[in-house]
Amino acid sequence: MRVLLLNPPHIAIGSRIPLEQLPPLGLLSIGGPLIDAGHDVELLDAEVGPLTHDDVIKRVVAHRPQVLMIGHSGSTSAHTIVAELTRRIREKLRNVIIVYGGVFPTYHFREVMQAEPQLDVIVRGEGEATALRLLDALENDEDLKAVDGITFRRADGIVVENNPAEMIRDLDAFRVGWELIDPSRYGYYGGKRAVVMQFSRGCPHHCNYCGQRGFWARWRHRDPQKFAAEIAWLHRVHGVELINLADENPTVNKALWRAFCEAMIAENVPVSIIGSTRTGDIVRDADILHLYRQAGIERFLLGIENTDEATLAKIKKGCDTTTDREAIRLLHRHGIISLATWVADFEEVTDRDFVRVLRQLISYDADQITTMFVTPHRWTAFYRQAQSRRVIQLDQRLWDYKHQVLESRRMPPWRVYLWVKLVELIVQTRPRALWRTFFNPDRAMSHGMRWYTRMGRRVWFHEMRNFLFNDRRVTNGPTLRQFWGAPQDRHEVPVRIVRARDQRSKSAQSWLSRVKHDLTSSS
Repeated sequence: MRVLLLNPPHIAIGSRIPLEQLPPLGLLSIGGPLIDAGHDVELLDAEVGPLTHDDVIKRVVAHRPQVLMIGHSGSTSAHTIVAELTRRIREKLRNVIIVYGGVFPTYHFREVMQAEPQLDVIVRGEGEATALRLLDALENDEDLKAVDGITFRRADGIVVENNPAEMIRDLDAFRVGWELIDPSRYGYYGGKRAVVMQFSRGCPHHCNYCGQRGFWARWRHRDPQKFAAEIAWLHRVHGVELINLADENPTVNKALWRAFCEAMIAENVPVSIIGSTRTGDIVRDADILHLYRQAGIERFLLGIENTDEATLAKIKKGCDTTTDREAIRLLHRHGIISLATWVADFEEVTDRDFVRVLRQLISYDADQITTMFVTPHRWTAFYRQAQSRRVIQLDQRLWDYKHQVLESRRMPPWRVYLWVKLVELIVQTRPRALWRTFFNPDRAMSHGMRWYTRMGRRVWFHEMRNFLFNDRRVTNGPTLRQFWGAPQDRHEVPVRIVRARDQRSKSAQSWLSRVKHDLTSSS
């Protein structure tokens, strides 16, 4: 079938500042298996440019796909854009089958299918295997009721919710469709030719504000040697210089991560790797951190989230401030940049709280800091805790972690926002941070620090200008539950976990059925 994968343009700050782009890994992961199955697949990445909505419509219409598959990594804030584009596409192409995927439609599929009649199918959960089964059914005009992992609209308009799809156990079974992109069009981290990759999916930890554990169901990983070989191939064939890991927690298993580092060292390619991990893993791996650096790892984002022990316990972070400080110290020692995240609005805050936070963050001595606002999603446990708090930001496009969306009863939004920006400014311009930026003898660290300073300056002023002149907030808005609906953290599992024993039994039964069929046919 003729398939067009569409990555829609997004107004989020990360899509405009800096003017560097990363390819859409999710769509590429869908595209590779579809190409291998014989489908005619192309990618329209409207983030590059970015394209205007009119340009997107013109290109989609000119392509005239049989199936349009659309999704965005920032699925909550991108949803209204997806809705607008697909409405307009439906007006131009009456017969195209529109398939929508991502985290937001996975959990909001009932509301989305009701509100957006132009959509034909929503893929729930991870999509590689589901997309293959879906297109096979469409191509052969089979009943979509047999395709697990989707919600679809019948010809009479009735919406049908199928069973969850089976979780993908072997992440190496499906390849990424790198041929769908021109790598020279993508760059990050100061102009380095860059792509996004994923060593693992999921997370074994129970942080209640995060949806990774629920969406992916289990922590799974790729083969370390195969993963390193793919990185080396991307460098040697396509000139890729930077790998941005999309994993929430790639270092869960020390032995596996060590095997990956050693495989990268053996490949001997000058590739920089940046990603995210937990401070506890860094402390655990104190004896092998030299391998991290030799493998090309130059920066890790550390999800510190907060500096208050009571708040960390409430959000079930599973770390403590002592571990956080030690992880930063160890990364310094091994020449790896530490990017600490701090999230505002978990609790009601006062001026005194911000003064304490500022002092603590300075004492942590992270190389870089990024601040965010808590953004509760209904599939997380934190949403249940916060469901009675009032919403001040009704524009879903701004639910991107960089805008305050919940009311703080003790402080007006402008004061919360100015405190957050002041914390960023002071921490990033303290003497140690400036020395590491402009006088660092380590070339890799100096490059990363200078790039982040340039980017941060642009982002900081962009955000301030938007807050003062563009963003609109409401007073006495709806509660979180009224705005998004009931919590979903205790149900709505998007994938079905099949035990290995059951999988073997299922495979044996399938094999036996085929044998019986062949014997019957031959007789």
